Amino acid sequence: MDEDEIEVEEFGFSRNYFLAKELGSSKKKSARKLSEIYLVDEEELREVAANIEPKHEKEVNDLISSFKSLYSEWLFAIRCGFALLMYGFGSKKALIEDFTTRSLTGYSVVVVNGYLQSINLKQVFIYLFCCILVHNIDGPGLRDSDSQQCLASIAACSHVRMVASIDHVNAPLLWDKMMVHTQFDWFSCHVPTFAPYKVEAMFFPFILAHGGSAQSVKTASIVLPSLTPNAQNVFKVLAEHQLAHPDEEGKFFHTLVSHFYLHFHVCMPINNLYTTCRERFLVSSQVTLNSHLTEFKDHELIKTKRNSDGQDCLCIPLTNEALQKLIAEII
Repeated sequence: MDEDEIEVEEFGFSRNYFLAKELGSSKKKSARKLSEIYLVDEEELREVAANIEPKHEKEVNDLISSFKSLYSEWLFAIRCGFALLMYGFGSKKALIEDFTTRSLTGYSVVVVNGYLQSINLKQVFIYLFCCILVHNIDGPGLRDSDSQQCLASIAACSHVRMVASIDHVNAPLLWDKMMVHTQFDWFSCHVPTFAPYKVEAMFFPFILAHGGSAQSVKTASIVLPSLTPNAQNVFKVLAEHQLAHPDEEGKFFHTLVSHFYLHFHVCMPINNLYTTCRERFLVSSQVTLNSHLTEFKDHELIKTKRNSDGQDCLCIPLTNEALQKLIAEII
C-alpha cells in the first residue's frame, strides 16, 4: 500500500468518526432518569445471592489443596523476615487461615478483616510478638494512607510477621518504594483459588438494592449482646433520647447517591450523651465513652453528623418501631 492510499484510508476513518459524532449528538435523548430504577430490598437480594449454587466445587477444592505443597516455602520466607502477599483471582481467606493454623503454630495470630467497611487497628498494637493476618489489605476500610503506613510500620517491627491478601488490580499503588522493599518487604505468592467471595461479599452493599431496616436490626441484635453491660446501657441512653422525640421520625430526605428515601432522626449531641452517662455512672471519662462509640461506629450501630451549632451529634439509623423492639428484646 503506497502513501496516497494510506492517506485516503486515514481521511476516510477520520471523516466517518466525525460523522458518527454528529449523528449521535443529533439523536433524541432518553427522558428516563436513574432515580426511576426499581431498587430491590437488600435483604431479599442477599438471600437470592446466597442460594446461588457454586460451580466447579471439586476443581476449586483440588486447586486450593495443591497450594498446600507451598506451605514450607511460605514458612521459610516468613522466618527469613519477609511478609507474605497473596494475590490472584478468588477468595484466599480459607487458604490463608489454613496456612496459619497448620504452619504458624508458634505465633500468636491477630486477624484483621480488611473487607469490612471500617476497621479499628488498635487491637493490633496489643501484641508485640505475633503474626498479623490481614484479609484484603486493600479493602475499603484500609485504603487510606494512614492505615497503610500504620500497617507498614507494624510489619517493619523485628518481632512481627505479616500475611496479607489483595484483590484489587491497583492495590500496589497503595504503597511507595520504601514501604514495599523496606517496611512490608513483600514475598509475593500467586494463588488464584477461583473460590467465591462468600464471606467478603456479605459486607459490601449491593448497587441495585436499598438497605432495609431489617438488615440493620439483625446486625444490632447480633452485636449488642456481645458488648459489656455498660456499653449496652450507653446505647440505651441514646435510644431513649431518640424515642423521646417521635415527631422528628416522620420526616424524610432524598439522597442522590443511593436514590431512595431514608428516615431522618433527631440527633443527640455527644456532650449531652456524656453528661447523662456520667450521671448514671455508666462512664468515668470522655475516653471511656469514646471507646464505646468507636465500637458502635465500627459495627454501624450509630451515625454521626454535625448540627447547625457545630456540635457533633449521634443517632441510631433505625425507625422508632424497630428501635423499640430492639431495646425490649436485647437490653
